[in-house]
Amino acid sequence: MKLTFLVDNTTIIDSYYLAEPALSIFIEDDGQRILFDCGYSSAFMTNAAKMGIDLLHLDHLIFSHGHADHTWGLDPLVRHYSEAAWEGRPFKKPVVLGHPDVFETRLIPGVGEIGSLLTKEKLSEHFPVKLTAAPVQLTERLFFLGEIPRSNDFEAKKPLGTLASTGEPDWLLDDTALAWKGDEGLVVITGCSHAGICNIVEHAREVCSEERVIDIVGGLHLLTPPAAQLEPTLSYMAALNLKALHACHCTDFSSRRALSEVAPQKEVGVGLSLTYG
Repeated sequence: MKLTFLVDNTTIIDSYYLAEPALSIFIEDDGQRILFDCGYSSAFMTNAAKMGIDLLHLDHLIFSHGHADHTWGLDPLVRHYSEAAWEGRPFKKPVVLGHPDVFETRLIPGVGEIGSLLTKEKLSEHFPVKLTAAPVQLTERLFFLGEIPRSNDFEAKKPLGTLASTGEPDWLLDDTALAWKGDEGLVVITGCSHAGICNIVEHAREVCSEERVIDIVGGLHLLTPPAAQLEPTLSYMAALNLKALHACHCTDFSSRRALSEVAPQKEVGVGLSLTYG
């Protein structure tokens, strides 16, 4: 498997790409071409073009969850495909995969919409859409994890905004991740880890029938976390005995510094490519 960061909060030094507080990762595995999240704007498309990555021939477009910094790039991507059709250029429509709640309208008081700007119905006019809470095997080794059980007592304890459809607090039940099962263990690929990174890893272990974890890549949603969350997270990470940790996006400096004491934290940014297997 090879993955390449198309968008992150930062860029790799001397890589002159666009960055934004968002996430988008291009994944290649077993002949499949997968876009995991599409950032906040068209920045991921600009970066992909500069890297020579063709986004008009994708097998899957997968969303980690429905927040703006992971879905708002969908609008320019749809336009990109529509323009290709009008101009007679070749393309392959990706299957959109996510949790059933991923396109819910999400509101923050005083701010407004922080969720996807496209509904499932509108998007279905452009791409085939598959929404499921169940895990999905994408390739021989790569898995979409589906809805993450909230099994521990220190993560995912606060909602973020409300769901417009019900007016109820948004617990982000759509937050999910990917896991790749290598010969030496799992690589877990996250978007924001609203479900809790420890909960996500435990679910990945169960779905993939593999206890060993070699790397965690993506946002861990550790933004000034309380000690009651950070301390058990650090203990959990230490016990994993990771070969690498690529925490980025929504993981603040203090949390990454703390994580570096228990795991081999690596530099991450737009332009970084990682290969496994």
